[in-house]
Amino acid sequence: MAQQMGNQPLIIMSEDSQRTSGKDAQSMNITAGKAVAESVRTTLGPKGMDKMLVDDSGGVVVTNDGVTILDEMDIEHPAANMIVEVANTQEDEVGDGTTTAVVISGELLGKAEDLLDQDIHATILAQGYRQAAEKAKEVLEDLAIEVDEDDQEILESIAATAMTGKGAENAKDTLSTLVVDAVRAVADEDGIDTDNVQIETVVGGSIDESELVEGVIIDKERVHENMPYSVEDANVALIETPIEVPETELDTEVNVTDPDQLQQFLDQEEQQLKEYVDKIADAGADVVICQKGIDDMAQHYLAQEGILAVRRAKTSDMKALSRATGARVVSNIDDISADDLGFAGSVSQKEIGGDQRIFVEDVEDAKAVTLVLRGGTEHVADEVERAVVDSLGVVSVTLEDGQVLPGGGAPETQLALELRDFADSVGGREQLAVEAFADAIDVVPRTLAENAGHDPIDSLVDLRSQHDSGETTVGLDAYSGDVIDMVEEGVVEPLRVKTQAVESATEASVMILRIDDVIAAGDLKGGAPGDDGDDGGPPAGGPGGGMGGGMGGMGGMGGMGGAM
Repeated sequence: MAQQMGNQPLIIMSEDSQRTSGKDAQSMNITAGKAVAESVRTTLGPKGMDKMLVDDSGGVVVTNDGVTILDEMDIEHPAANMIVEVANTQEDEVGDGTTTAVVISGELLGKAEDLLDQDIHATILAQGYRQAAEKAKEVLEDLAIEVDEDDQEILESIAATAMTGKGAENAKDTLSTLVVDAVRAVADEDGIDTDNVQIETVVGGSIDESELVEGVIIDKERVHENMPYSVEDANVALIETPIEVPETELDTEVNVTDPDQLQQFLDQEEQQLKEYVDKIADAGADVVICQKGIDDMAQHYLAQEGILAVRRAKTSDMKALSRATGARVVSNIDDISADDLGFAGSVSQKEIGGDQRIFVEDVEDAKAVTLVLRGGTEHVADEVERAVVDSLGVVSVTLEDGQVLPGGGAPETQLALELRDFADSVGGREQLAVEAFADAIDVVPRTLAENAGHDPIDSLVDLRSQHDSGETTVGLDAYSGDVIDMVEEGVVEPLRVKTQAVESATEASVMILRIDDVIAAGDLKGGAPGDDGDDGGPPAGGPGGGMGGGMGGMGGMGGMGGAM
């Protein structure tokens, strides 16, 4: 970039940097955003297809989950990354609806491109889109159905809807019951933290054999062979300091002049360990879970007392055990008392998927639980876990908000109808943007129909005519291709899944549309696969480097090649 000053060009930016501005910048960013949406579009809905993603080291992920696909795809293009952020926000906020959010973003960009070609300014588009998003939120809230937290059936259908189309689908009845029970168990007065539901995946067995353990599974074994394998009605002590003789703080040298002195020294250490174990036993503990190490001698004394002990438990396990058993974590063994102990009906070492684990279960009020998910192969088990994580998210959101919407494209069809009416009341050119927004929202029922192998036009016409006549809860049954009442069918999802998807999709597309200048610094290595910029190839910013292969449209999405 140079400005002419007299006869002397004034250099402002370095030679390596690149700049794309005006229409070029907009169309490049829009193309990038649309390509991201296109890559996950076929996974939407109960009949969506899966993607196989292979990383550099040959690791394979087979998934239907929007956010997982985008994370694994290793996207480099900066505008494309803004769309990936939409999926991440959706995942963090509600746990499901990531594909929907991304597909809507891509469609909003596509519709905007048509209007930009008609010389409608990006600022007007942005205003229209924002107005439409506000209106959309109101419409969705009006459509919402109140749900009582005791309504097990609706909660189970919400859990099942989140799993449909993922690898867990064939066992969704079993799994949705487990998910609802798990979320109910960990709910407390502070709300619901799904981190208190631990998930253990086990390769082997079928998905139906998954189970909910009311308690905690620790990936450890008992420390000594002579300890019992299982303890019924156990008092559990949680200790976060090592059961060892404390090392001296300073470097200390002990001069021993007589062998008896050494023996005395060792006896004293032994005595101290014995006192520790006696303290623990006197408090009434039958099981000891220690976050740090346990000395060999202490293990021996614990085994003599018939206490089952585990060492080096993770901090997260300690928290979960404290919640599940009601035990207090003890920092000083000298102060341990019966009040610090928790209770579990059974603590035992069992084999699960070929590994030995410690099960702490049958607790009075399990505020921490573990879902054991099984799958025939590693890929199946991983995909079941992803489906269950989404499902946990939507059930907890439903319990917090108490509002659900019908699925199957019903809310989107209603939205598009009401936004078209709303567009008439919006003056000026923004009206066109609101209409474009309404058209963009239609992408959801259209894609659902396409992915299920039905005719998208017939399905949309059918849906619209029913919604026109006031049937607000009808949606598309992907299995039969019929338009039916989704609430009766039990296809429902939380209100927040949709409002969040519309909000974040609007924000991201508006942000991308408002960019009219992309300035890439020289050292941004990019798109050309295998070009690290260090191998004597063209300088970054030359044809092979720069942001995304000289920012030539989608070059920077090099990582996509392997993903698709």
